[in-house]
Amino acid sequence: MRRYLFLIAYEPGGWESATPEERQVYVDGHEAFHRFVDARGRRISGAPLADADTATTVRHTRVTQHGDAPADTHADAQAVERADARPGEGARGRVVVSDGPFAESAEMIGGYYDVELPDLDSAIAAASLLPPAYAVEIRSVVELDARGERVG
Repeated sequence: MRRYLFLIAYEPGGWESATPEERQVYVDGHEAFHRFVDARGRRISGAPLADADTATTVRHTRVTQHGDAPADTHADAQAVERADARPGEGARGRVVVSDGPFAESAEMIGGYYDVELPDLDSAIAAASLLPPAYAVEIRSVVELDARGERVG
């Protein structure tokens, strides 16, 4: 079995503006996904996420040799200075915290599933059962041991 993370993206407002029949398509798609995964693997976790306007993004930046950091593109970003932003580099760096999601896009990540399935073909088949309004990114999960070494 392989472990996969399904990142579910959609355009905001779809659920709120959906008719009862359209909402049933969402429910039916998730139920079909659950049945498929349960029959072929297992669901580890999954959940909807709060709206993107509640998101906070943290970016690490490196201060240049002249002591200045790259200009921040987010007007409401807060810079938090921190020594040795990246271990071993010895340069001062900072962490930039911004309100909002990482990606600037009409779509937002609205939920996820963490599952185990036999292979990528099964993961693609499972994703195809989710509501058609979604774009689903499937990523293999890399499992690490206590030393940070890949397992399997």
